[in-house]
Amino acid sequence: MSTGFKHDRLARKTPAALAELLSIGPDEVAVRSDISVEADFVISAVGQTLVIEFKMSTGAALIAAAAKRVKELARQIRGGAVPLLAVPFMGEVGRRLCEEEGVSWLDLSGNARIIAPGIRVIIDGQPNRFRVVGRPPNLFAPKSSRIVRWLLLHPNTTFSQREIARATEMDEGFVSRLVSRLEAEGYVVRVGVDDGSAGIRRPGRPYLRVRDPGLLLDAWQAAYRFSGHNLHQGHVAARSGEALLRFVADTLKARHIEYAATGLAAAWVLTRFTAFRTTTVYLTDDPPQPLLDALSFREDPRGANLWLVVPNDVGVFHGAVEKDNIRCVHPVQVYLDLKEHPERSSEAAKGLRSEFLTRRRDG
Repeated sequence: MSTGFKHDRLARKTPAALAELLSIGPDEVAVRSDISVEADFVISAVGQTLVIEFKMSTGAALIAAAAKRVKELARQIRGGAVPLLAVPFMGEVGRRLCEEEGVSWLDLSGNARIIAPGIRVIIDGQPNRFRVVGRPPNLFAPKSSRIVRWLLLHPNTTFSQREIARATEMDEGFVSRLVSRLEAEGYVVRVGVDDGSAGIRRPGRPYLRVRDPGLLLDAWQAAYRFSGHNLHQGHVAARSGEALLRFVADTLKARHIEYAATGLAAAWVLTRFTAFRTTTVYLTDDPPQPLLDALSFREDPRGANLWLVVPNDVGVFHGAVEKDNIRCVHPVQVYLDLKEHPERSSEAAKGLRSEFLTRRRDG
C-alpha cells in the first residue's frame, strides 16, 4: 500500500472520529467545500468551524510544523475557527507541542484534547491502534543516537553525510539511511550553501543541519531509556554527594580508567544546581573488583548513592567536557540521563536546558 493511499484512507476517518468524540451523529458533522482554505478538512459541528490537518507521521518536527500551519489556516476563516490536528496516534511530545501552540488535537486511536467555546473533550489512555507489526525503526537506538548526538553537539553547523560518518565512526551506508529517516521526519534539512554560521560551502552540495535542536532533543528524550544501560548500584561512605563525586573521580583517574559523570552530579558540576546525594558515572567496562575495593563499594540498590554505569554504546562519551577536574558527559547526554534519576532531577534538567540547550526554530 502506497504511503499516499494509506494517508488518504486514514484521513477520511477523521470526520467520523470527531463525531464520536463530540457524541454526535456523523450527519451532524458537515464537511464544508465552500471555503477556499488549503486544509485537509473544514468542518462545521456543534456551532463551531474546525480547520483540520491530518498527518500520518507524528515526528516532533512534523507535528510542530503542522500545528503552526493549521493555526495559520484557522486564522484565514472569517469569524475565526478552531485549529485541530489529527493523527493516527499522538505521542507525548506531540501533545505538548500542540498545547504550546494552542492547537486542539485528536487521534484515530480514541485520544483527544479539543478545547474551544462550547467544546471540551479530553480523553487519554487509549492504546495505539496503529502500531507497526515487527520491530519499528528507532531513530534513537544506541548506535543511531551517535548521529543524533553529533548533530545536537553542533546545532549551527552543516555537515556532509561523509563527515558525519567519520565523526561518529559509523558506516556511510548506515548514516545515509538514518539521515534519510531524520529528513523524512523533519528533524534535519539539506542546504546547498551554508547560512554563514559555519563557513562557506559550495553551492548545490546537500549538506545537512538540524532544523530545530530543541524538537530533536525532545523526541530523543521521549524515546530514551536510561535503564537500557548496565547499572551497578551501591553505597560508598561519604560526607556529601560532592565529596563522593570527587573521591570517585580521583580514584578513577589514579587508575587511568576512562569515565564521565552524568545525572545530578554532572548537572551540579556544570550549573552548580542544588546539592545531590546520588553520584552517577559512566565507565567503558564493568568495574573490576580491585576498583570496587578501592572505592569501598558495597552493592545495595535500595540505599545506593553511587551508580557505576556501563553504557549500551560508547557514543555517550562523545563531546565529554572537563570542569573543576571532573569529567562530565556533554550537557545533551546529562539532560537525557536526568529523565530517570531520583531527587530533583526534573528541576536540574530544566536548569541545564535553559543554560546550555537552547531552542532554534526555523526552516
